Amino acid sequence: MTVSKMWRAVPYVLLASVLVLGGCGSTKKTESPNATAERLYKEARDDAESGGYDRAIKALERVEGLAAGTLLAQQAQLDIAYYQWRSGERESALTSVDRYIKLNPSSAAFDYALYLRGIINFNDNLGLISSLASQDLSERDQRASRDAFQSFKRLVDQYPASRYTPDARTRMDYIVNTLAAYEVHVARYYLRRGAYVAAANRAQQTVAEFPQTPATEEALDIMVQSYTRLDLPELRAGAERVLKQNFPRSRFLGGPLAAGDKPWWRFW
Repeated sequence: MTVSKMWRAVPYVLLASVLVLGGCGSTKKTESPNATAERLYKEARDDAESGGYDRAIKALERVEGLAAGTLLAQQAQLDIAYYQWRSGERESALTSVDRYIKLNPSSAAFDYALYLRGIINFNDNLGLISSLASQDLSERDQRASRDAFQSFKRLVDQYPASRYTPDARTRMDYIVNTLAAYEVHVARYYLRRGAYVAAANRAQQTVAEFPQTPATEEALDIMVQSYTRLDLPELRAGAERVLKQNFPRSRFLGGPLAAGDKPWWRFW
């Protein structure tokens, strides 16, 4: 789901009826708080569409105060989180969406709030800009990835029929593969530093926690190399047997990973 589609997919639940009913309370001389909130909300949307996220956020904060306790105020909270994320204010966006989740557990837009929280964390580690950079994604701190996974998992578990669930499942698969690659990166680091026990343990942890991921292949090879250096022939033979059974055409069966070889997921 692209960013533009995601923005259009923000669930404006019953918002039209709120706007219609809100206008009934206005007078000719003095604009009612509801009418002011509705006007500010429209102005905020217009500002956001033209890229003026800061102005939009300020207007929505006023909307939230004027329309407190209404669906319009809830929508403003969600929009604030979304615009903060779009403007690069990740921590503020997370604070806003967490506040929404805490205050509105029965909201009709709760599935979207979980999805947005996952997207904010997902793009922090795995977004398009990072993908195009030369930095190895598996070398980055994976806390945001794990947080994203938990948000997506909660969405999938609680709202299996949600319109956001299919995309969340796809992103969960990608996160799992990246987390496995991160564990292998750490194991590889230990191996190259001569910390063979640590390398073997980290690789074994990868195989146990992420058995169906592509990174398992290299994790098994790291175990083979570590047990060889530690002079543990039985453990070495066991790891090599599993490697051959699951990856009979593995590039690692011909010897250790060459220093210039690329990770399984890198294409450049």
